[in-house]
Amino acid sequence: MSKNEGDHTTLLKIGTVSQRSGVPAATLRVWEARYGTFSPAKTKGQHRLYSDDDVLRATLIRRLIDQGHAASSIGRLGTPALNALLLNRRTANGSPSQSEGDDGAVSIAIVGLALATRIASKKFTLTFQSHRVNITDVFADVAHAAASDPQRTPEILLVKLNSLHATTPLDLHTMAARCGGPQVIVLYNFGPEHIVESLKCSGMLARREPISDSDLSELIQSARSMHTGLESGHSALAAQMRPPQYSEETLARVAAMPLTVVCECPRHVAEIISQLGSFEQYSKECLNASKEDVQLHAYLSSVAGSARTLFERALQVIADHEGIELRQEGI
Repeated sequence: MSKNEGDHTTLLKIGTVSQRSGVPAATLRVWEARYGTFSPAKTKGQHRLYSDDDVLRATLIRRLIDQGHAASSIGRLGTPALNALLLNRRTANGSPSQSEGDDGAVSIAIVGLALATRIASKKFTLTFQSHRVNITDVFADVAHAAASDPQRTPEILLVKLNSLHATTPLDLHTMAARCGGPQVIVLYNFGPEHIVESLKCSGMLARREPISDSDLSELIQSARSMHTGLESGHSALAAQMRPPQYSEETLARVAAMPLTVVCECPRHVAEIISQLGSFEQYSKECLNASKEDVQLHAYLSSVAGSARTLFERALQVIADHEGIELRQEGI
């Protein structure tokens, strides 16, 4: 391996590209000669030097050929077009093929060409046995991901960074917002401990490289469980909710009325309902104002709404006990 003058692009010999992509070196040369698939740099001795993007393209082309595409029809396509073609493959009747459908597949958007090549490789696929991996998007770096709209909403955003900086958490939040709020996994080589803790506290999974394929497989499955758990928790809570039963005027009247017994439960419960309703609305407004942390805000809104529903039922029980007349008003 070597590096281009003036940049940090890792260059690979054709044998390494062949090993990582699963495409014979002779086939790589044929694709280059016939279709212009690659434009490798060359050493003074005329040895070809390929990039991580070349490895990813070779991997995608191999997978598409396995799906039945002809090399002549896809050999000139760039990485984004190849990735889109792989995602949108259809059977003759227009439905997803059985072998490559979305059922049970883990959808992942990836930042980092080398990491994308690793995830797409047969070696990793064999390690990741529980579910198929569906790569929804591949971004070269954080800047590319932050400025791009994803083709599909992934469950997981998998990011490879050489080093962590003070702006990394904000950059990743911005990136996740554009991708629809997936669970974020960050693989890094170097980074201050306080940045790592910041990522973890914000709900992201951060692991220092090197990480084995088996460990990465387990990490992805854990991230998927976290993502699915948050969604199912939101759905379950939402199912328990009902529209607000009492207006602010009714709650204020109950909280202010003089009671014949020494019990402040009606006042406290009415105040709690009012506060929960306000927080529920606040969470909804946060959700509508920004895509960032969309699932978290939806979850918080559901929690507040479910708690409000329970306290409204409690207020009715108290009102029946105390002989308080409540006017139920849907808002």
